[in-house]
Amino acid sequence: MSASDEDRGRSLEKGGETRPQAPSGASAVEAFLADAKALAPVAPTEGRGRLVFALDATMSRQPTWDLACGLQAQMFETASEIGGLDVQLLYFRGFAECRASRWVGEPKALTGLMTGIACRGGHTQIGRALSHIRKEAKAGRVDAFVFVGDAFEERIDDVCAAAGELGLLGVKGFVFQEGRDPTAERALREIARLTGGAYERFDASAPETLAGLLRAAAAYASGGDAGLARLASRDAHARRLLTAMKR
Repeated sequence: MSASDEDRGRSLEKGGETRPQAPSGASAVEAFLADAKALAPVAPTEGRGRLVFALDATMSRQPTWDLACGLQAQMFETASEIGGLDVQLLYFRGFAECRASRWVGEPKALTGLMTGIACRGGHTQIGRALSHIRKEAKAGRVDAFVFVGDAFEERIDDVCAAAGELGLLGVKGFVFQEGRDPTAERALREIARLTGGAYERFDASAPETLAGLLRAAAAYASGGDAGLARLASRDAHARRLLTAMKR
């Protein structure tokens, strides 16, 4: 495999494996791959948290994708107070499209990856996303993942099996659901439970809730239970997440 191949953005196979992916004709994908190639890789660093930021980018998600893009810098700001944060962007959309970026260590880099990605119709691929996170955790270190979505359209037993493996690896899942779809809630709550993380619901019309939850997840990824507890002493959303983890 050439160095240029390794530098490109990665498309995830159905089993969760990653492979180099050449740019397609779609301008949004080309932009994502070009931005991913331009970023210097971030190796695991002692004292810095590592968090996978996974988002459902199917058609209904565009408003929340834009919201998350605007809020993600707050994750880095909160984490910098504790020890720092490296983030990998992971998203799925369309027909079997699931992509992961390199690990990045500052908010402008993540904004650059997210900007220009248009949501597309398709079914959820949460199982593939969890399988990728599992592979990353085995290859290096992942402290936690955030998943933001509003639907669930997969075999729940298969997805829960992947979530359970993440729990055994010590990767906490912070699972944030937009809306009140009962099928999604059942599955997403179970993913959070199996990973030892937390499930919370938010409304896109109240962006401060998602912002607070993302800050709290970053605090955990950067400083573990102690980091989240310190933030909870002054932040209601962190207290909410800390309480959810203890349920």
